[in-house]
Amino acid sequence: MVESRLPGAGRARRRVGRAVVAWGAFLAVAASSPGAVTGAAASAAEPRGTAPRVDWTPCREDATAECGTLSVPVDWDRPDGPRFALGLARRTARDPDARVGSLVFGPGGPGDSGVRKVVEDHRFSDEVRDRFDVVGIDPRGVGRSGPVRCSTALLEERPSPVLTDQADFDAAVEYNRRLREDCRRHSRGLYDHVDTLQAVRDLDAVRTALGEERLTFHGSSYGTLLGQQYAEVFPHRVRAVVLESVVDHSLGRRRFLVTQAAAQQDSFDGFVAWCSRTESCALHGRDARAVWRGLLARAERGALTDPGSPGTRLDAFALSRVVETALKGPDRERLARYLAALDAGRRPAGSASPRRETPPEERPATEAHPFPAIFCQDWSLPVRSHREYAADLRRIARVAPDMRYPSALLGVVSCLGAPRPVNNPQHRLRVRGGGPLLLVNSLHDPVSSHDWAVRVARQLGDAGVLLTYEGWGHGAYGTGPCVTEAVDRYLVSRTLPAPGTTCPDVAAASP
Repeated sequence: MVESRLPGAGRARRRVGRAVVAWGAFLAVAASSPGAVTGAAASAAEPRGTAPRVDWTPCREDATAECGTLSVPVDWDRPDGPRFALGLARRTARDPDARVGSLVFGPGGPGDSGVRKVVEDHRFSDEVRDRFDVVGIDPRGVGRSGPVRCSTALLEERPSPVLTDQADFDAAVEYNRRLREDCRRHSRGLYDHVDTLQAVRDLDAVRTALGEERLTFHGSSYGTLLGQQYAEVFPHRVRAVVLESVVDHSLGRRRFLVTQAAAQQDSFDGFVAWCSRTESCALHGRDARAVWRGLLARAERGALTDPGSPGTRLDAFALSRVVETALKGPDRERLARYLAALDAGRRPAGSASPRRETPPEERPATEAHPFPAIFCQDWSLPVRSHREYAADLRRIARVAPDMRYPSALLGVVSCLGAPRPVNNPQHRLRVRGGGPLLLVNSLHDPVSSHDWAVRVARQLGDAGVLLTYEGWGHGAYGTGPCVTEAVDRYLVSRTLPAPGTTCPDVAAASP
């Protein structure tokens, strides 16, 4: 996932539309002509009936990696219609004699860049990098793959997802309508076709272009939805699929909000307990929960400002995102320092110097903003009124008294007034044949609830096995040898851990 810095909370409040969503961060990767949607010219460049191909060249950011594009239809239901270029990056296997094949990485978000992960972040073990060509994909609408773009000025008007009355609710619905129209106008035909089911067809085209008979895939967070639905649509083309930090796409609005809030409350409770027993915690010896509740109350009253960005008000949602970002690590030391500084009215250590506000004439006309388009085509979470919305908040508060504003709330509010039916509505996962898939989840994940992974494993039945990491944070691969070796073994030889296998919390085991 894209890393967010704690001291950036002030800027996040000024531009709430750029805030991190639970499954990752909004992407702002510069995109240029390779992702443009074109018509007959692009179709002619990839004649029907020919095998898709990728022309690999050294990446401009790092010549040790290869970048390329693959021509795919804007709408797979109209394969002879307009096409666009899907952005890819690859690092070839370091030990060609031991090479197993290609491993495709599906990023989170929605909005993260798989291309950037492969070029800049060597997230896989030496074993995997030796034996696989690791291929990153920018999902359609993201980064180098026909990015959804919207007017910068309109994005800066985005209201907070904390709605206090019906007038706020109506304003959010109207803002969403204006934003959809604006983004559709700037996204050259792709905007209405960025749902995950369309991306599944892209992924199969990538598999074919890589010369793989069956797919080897690792999906992270929101990328697990891509892996799940690929296995559902193309079960007999699956070689090995890892789903790390699992998203449950069968959830309705209420359970979606409550389960994520409960997961964040669990992680926050863990932070409070750690602080009470750890002398290095900046809030050690104080009631950390009381400090947090005081800050949250001030934010709800509009009385909290960010010392790292003078004059910038922190609302309850932006403040909660700071905590969520730290819990994802988890980075408890840094979170404690931030909250202590905020409570004392001090500028948090290490925060960036206040920046000069960019004059309007120097701002770009449009910016990449794929999250609402993708998320609102994958989820139907209708709310009819502020009364229903307020009932949701009360329901959340009963299970998560400290984490009352989960990032899932941003997803719900961003989709208010969205067209229905959606392209890819929720349903129980049905994989018939192929597999089995390997699910990996932290027991204490503040974003992708362990409950989600358990539910998806039940939906898969014999087609999936869940490996639980008993520690904390969003993402388990790389936490220690137990999880990493189990995942690597499955990717290389398709050997699964026994059902019910757990891996110990590495932090608890350390001195």
